[in-house]
Amino acid sequence: MSAIDVVGKYGAAAAAGDLEALAATLHPDAVWHQPGANQTSGDHVGPEAIVAHLGRFFALSNGTFALVTESATESGNLVSTTVRFSAQRDGVPDLDQHGVDVFRVEGDKIAEIWLIGEDQAVEDAFWGLA
Repeated sequence: MSAIDVVGKYGAAAAAGDLEALAATLHPDAVWHQPGANQTSGDHVGPEAIVAHLGRFFALSNGTFALVTESATESGNLVSTTVRFSAQRDGVPDLDQHGVDVFRVEGDKIAEIWLIGEDQAVEDAFWGLA
């Protein structure tokens, strides 16, 4: 399976909200690098921690968090996707941004993920401090 196919399975699971299928695409030592200075920021290691992290997006947004992959390109074991993500929370303006996610694939599993949003300050303000 090509790296872009592995990331495609991840994207389909994320879009469907199927966290079990998403976890199955992750390497046992996968690292999710969440940028910023907010309560979701930091590194999350392993499928359980990554799924819990994604679940936190849904919990903090009362189930409104959505992620759509718009395009994907690959170079060897690296895949870059353009995404659109959105969410709503009480008391703050809605979040609706584009971003780039970069994946490193080992074999048929995602080993590392880096996220880049179009406006980190807006994202930090949306998610808030811990």
